[in-house]
Amino acid sequence: MNRHTAESLLMQNAQEGTYLLRPSSTEGECALSVRCENSVKHFHIVYTGTEYKFGHGKFDKLETLVEHFQNQPLIGGESGQLVLLNSPYPRDIEEPDNYESVTVHAEFSSGRNKLQQEFSINSKEGYLTKLGLIFKTWRYRWFVLQRNELKYYKCKTDKMPIRVLDLNECTECCKDNTFKDKCNLFRLKFTWRTFYFFAATEQDMDEWIRVITWRLQNQRKISTNSQ
Repeated sequence: MNRHTAESLLMQNAQEGTYLLRPSSTEGECALSVRCENSVKHFHIVYTGTEYKFGHGKFDKLETLVEHFQNQPLIGGESGQLVLLNSPYPRDIEEPDNYESVTVHAEFSSGRNKLQQEFSINSKEGYLTKLGLIFKTWRYRWFVLQRNELKYYKCKTDKMPIRVLDLNECTECCKDNTFKDKCNLFRLKFTWRTFYFFAATEQDMDEWIRVITWRLQNQRKISTNSQ
C-alpha cells in the first residue's frame, strides 16, 4: 500500500487515532500513517539493518514494534500536534458480495484529450499565526489543508471555517522576511491578496511550504497536460 492509498482509506473510513503500518517509499523500510482529526500524518520508521528506529524507541523486529503500538503511545511531530494511537486499520474487512449488471455500454470519445483529474489528498493540519487584513494584528488560527483547499478556523473545535482559500488561485508559497521580528514566516500569494503566516518551529514552516508548493506544482502539471 502506498501513501495515497493509506491516506484515502484513513480519511474516508477511519476515526482519529486509527493507524496502519505500510511499506515506505524507501526500499526495505516502513511508514506509519495515522488519522488525525482532519488530516493524515505519515511517520518514517528507519531500518538500520539490525533494528527498527521509531521516535526514541528501537525495536529488533516489526512484531515488537507492532506490540508497542498496541500500548496506545502518544506521538507527535515537528508541528507539535499530538495524536494517540487508538486502533489499527484492519487488513481484511467484510463487504457484501453485490454487483450491478451492465445495461448500457456506449463509447463517447476516442480516449484522446481526456480531462486530467486531481486525485491526491495531501492533507495537513495545525496551528499557524496569521496576519489580519484590516487591523494588521496577528491571530492564532487552526488550519486544515485538504486537496486544493486551505481552511482556517478560530479554534480547532469549530465546525465552520472563517475562510476557505482555493489554492488553484494561489501563485506562490515561500519563506518571507517582510516582518523582521517574526521567525518562521512564510507567505501565500494570490492575485488579489498576499497572506502572511508564521509557524511555531522552522520544521513546521518548512513542512507547510513543502506540502503547499507540491500542491501548486502538481496542479500546474495537470493543467499543462490537459491543454
